[in-house]
Amino acid sequence: MKENSTEFTAEEEAALCQAGEIIKNGGLVAFPTETVYGLGGDALNPASSRKIYAAKGRPSDNPLIVHICRFEDIREIVSELPEEAIKIADAFWPGPLTMILPKSRAVPRETTGGLDTVAVRFPSHPVARRLIECSGGYVAAPSANRSGKPSPTCAGYVAEDMAGRIEMIIDGGQVGIGLESTIIDLTEESPRILRPGYVTQEMLDHVLGKVDIDVTILDSDSGQAPKAPGMKYRHYAPEGRLVIVEGEPEQVVAYINRHVEEDREKGEKTGVIGTTEVLEQYRADVVKCIGSRRAQEDIARNLFSVLRELDDEKVASIYSESFPEQGLGQAIMNRLRKAAGHRIVRLPAEEGDSRPEG
Repeated sequence: MKENSTEFTAEEEAALCQAGEIIKNGGLVAFPTETVYGLGGDALNPASSRKIYAAKGRPSDNPLIVHICRFEDIREIVSELPEEAIKIADAFWPGPLTMILPKSRAVPRETTGGLDTVAVRFPSHPVARRLIECSGGYVAAPSANRSGKPSPTCAGYVAEDMAGRIEMIIDGGQVGIGLESTIIDLTEESPRILRPGYVTQEMLDHVLGKVDIDVTILDSDSGQAPKAPGMKYRHYAPEGRLVIVEGEPEQVVAYINRHVEEDREKGEKTGVIGTTEVLEQYRADVVKCIGSRRAQEDIARNLFSVLRELDDEKVASIYSESFPEQGLGQAIMNRLRKAAGHRIVRLPAEEGDSRPEG
């Protein structure tokens, strides 16, 4: 079942109907969206949401996103629908954007992480939309990975994390975007981005005027409840220790190669996440190409799969280039920093004395 397909074979339709019945009966189904694979359960069934948290090993105060397949369905699950929400929906729905709004009584607190707000998304992927329709119209779906691991961009990685934990996986091939949806909070005085994504701050500014972005990252021991997925807990992390290196290209290559040699002398298998422009200069055991610096969409699409591949190759020590934070680069660096646990080396003119932050 492919992302650009708008019609389904009889076999595909039967599989989607079967998946819909599983969700209606309280089970869990992993499915493709245009961003990453989602782990779907009945958003209006508290038991289903508890099952999602259990399958992922996810803290229950980390809100789930409710996915819909028709804009009008939002009115059932929110208590207020501000004008900004309608403008955003007109501009970006269906698509990779999630809105946080005041919830209605129809949405259980098990789905919202105990909050009075609900995160809502209307995906563009036809498989996701048909599954939501077959499931009754409201599917709670975080990314279909074990909590903390890189989000899955293909069904194989879903199976690696979720086999034996859920009832069904729908294989839709490789996803198109590769990063989770942008999340914008519309419950405060001014709209605020809580998670950057494919729909950029500049795009939202164009529709709403000035949009703020939450530049803080809540500590893991913070007592404040996160309003959106990914705000509080460590996310996207590979098994190996990841360090981001920021600086001029020749400095970055020299720093990484020197530390790769030091790590190798300690018996560690080393890896590098690099761009095509300097890829051949790295001397790590495993060198992964994330794409060209001239193609942000390729970098975004490849990021999680590259992290997974480094896990597959049992790499213990990983170094990554840094990326400019304009446009989609804001979302790329948000995910990469979380994957690294905020270990960042910022190289000065003389980079020899730099140490990782975080």
